[in-house]
Amino acid sequence: MTSSSATPGNGDSSLPPLSEHLPRLAPASPYVDFDRMAWSGLSEQTPLPLTDEDVARLRGLGDPIDLAEVDAIYRPLSRLLNLYVTATAGLHRATSTFLGEEPPRTPYVIGVAGSVAVGKSTTARVLREMMARWPETPHVELITTDGFLYPNAELERRGLLSRKGFPESYDRRALIRFLSRVKAGQPKVYAPVYSHVVYDIVPGEEAVVHRPDVLIVEGLNVLQPARSTSTTEPTVAVSDFFDFSIYVDARTRNIRQWYVDRFLKLRRTAFSRPESYFRRYADLSDAEATERALNIWESINAPNLEHNVLPTRGRATLVMTKGSDHSVQRVRLRKL
Repeated sequence: MTSSSATPGNGDSSLPPLSEHLPRLAPASPYVDFDRMAWSGLSEQTPLPLTDEDVARLRGLGDPIDLAEVDAIYRPLSRLLNLYVTATAGLHRATSTFLGEEPPRTPYVIGVAGSVAVGKSTTARVLREMMARWPETPHVELITTDGFLYPNAELERRGLLSRKGFPESYDRRALIRFLSRVKAGQPKVYAPVYSHVVYDIVPGEEAVVHRPDVLIVEGLNVLQPARSTSTTEPTVAVSDFFDFSIYVDARTRNIRQWYVDRFLKLRRTAFSRPESYFRRYADLSDAEATERALNIWESINAPNLEHNVLPTRGRATLVMTKGSDHSVQRVRLRKL
């Protein structure tokens, strides 16, 4: 962990004591709590394999992540995940020895959850790049749960088009079948493809997952608990297939502002494309676009965040909390 040249009692009152940056072990909490400085000091000997150009390619619209943020937050996280993957592989070998068989190694699955516009897609992409640079996990793939949304025609038939992104708008059974096949070690597993431009599933297109070392699954509702049923039949949650999960967190007022900012940028980019589902928004003035974005936020995204996404935060293995500038200020890691 990074040490400071100033210590309590050395006459320099401008710097806080180092103890303020040590992880907090609150006995009532299932997490170890790190501030940014304590977390960033956990992997000083870990190489940083990405460049400024890599980060520019990976950042999402409206997410100003830079190499310094990757260094401070994602370098320690990738090292931690590398240790977890290695430990899980050891457990797999031990189990195989006990069973007297040699089943194929199954992918290590990481779930990434959080609100619309919080930056979880950037988190997932950066992790994919970082994890793929470790010699133990050269093959890392990323799937978003957008591909498992029902097609617009089906959502309309069910009266759910205005609730797109809510848990009931996803084909949960198809997603669980997909993850079951991945965890079974099948050589090829197929997933539907979603287009944010046309705002729908793309007919006939499929993403193929080829038995990766690590699979990252990113989506709004990936940490939802299993649904209650009226029968005694056991139910399965998407998160049951995760070996590790991350929740990207921030204050709701900040996420709302990020959503509006992103909407204004999309108006000048993706929305302006002729085939865009949102082409009608491209010609709005700044004031009109802001009003429309806030209306969408308050009627759809805010209720979904409050009632469905945010309550799953406590189920994550690790919670990354961002400040108003998108930088991660706090990391909480679940105790083992």
